[in-house]
Amino acid sequence: MKLRRERDDVGGRVPPNQRLTRGWPVLHASPIPKFNPAVWTFRVWGEVESEYEVSWEEFRALPPLTVASDFHCVTGWSKLDNSWEGISFRDVASRAKPKPSARHVLIHAEYGYTANLPIDAVMDDDVLFAWSHDGEPLEPQHGGPLRLVVPKLYAWKSAKWVRGVRFMEDDERGYWEVRGYHNRADPWREERYSWQE
Repeated sequence: MKLRRERDDVGGRVPPNQRLTRGWPVLHASPIPKFNPAVWTFRVWGEVESEYEVSWEEFRALPPLTVASDFHCVTGWSKLDNSWEGISFRDVASRAKPKPSARHVLIHAEYGYTANLPIDAVMDDDVLFAWSHDGEPLEPQHGGPLRLVVPKLYAWKSAKWVRGVRFMEDDERGYWEVRGYHNRADPWREERYSWQE
């Protein structure tokens, strides 16, 4: 399945106080983890009817989705026209059957990194767990083998090196949010820092 978002012009695609980048800057708060597909697992748990855990091979066997979207970093750069391939967040969630009480998610990644999001933000049709970027395997410095992609929010919510998702009733701030970043992270509203909340 392929999903492409149509946009009018470049000017209407770049949020306030962002600049276009031709490359793809590398930013992360920890070393790049080593990936071993033989032991890698992805876990879904919390406020769901059916918790589960899958191997890399099982994860890659799920129906893929390709999404074209823009990518905006809180540090001020935007990268347009990215093509991501992976698994829709909706598909991952549907296997677990979230309970009505599940109103938030906490994405878990390597080194204890977390990113919190309201469930309505991750259930959009352009949100996915991506293993490919522009037709190539996602490079480790950009989050490979797997990163979450949430195009409508600043890129720190698109966690690198993802290993699972916990569905929750109440919100719990993630790694950057407890360090002073905005809880919502809407680039069009310039929601960069927690003092703006």
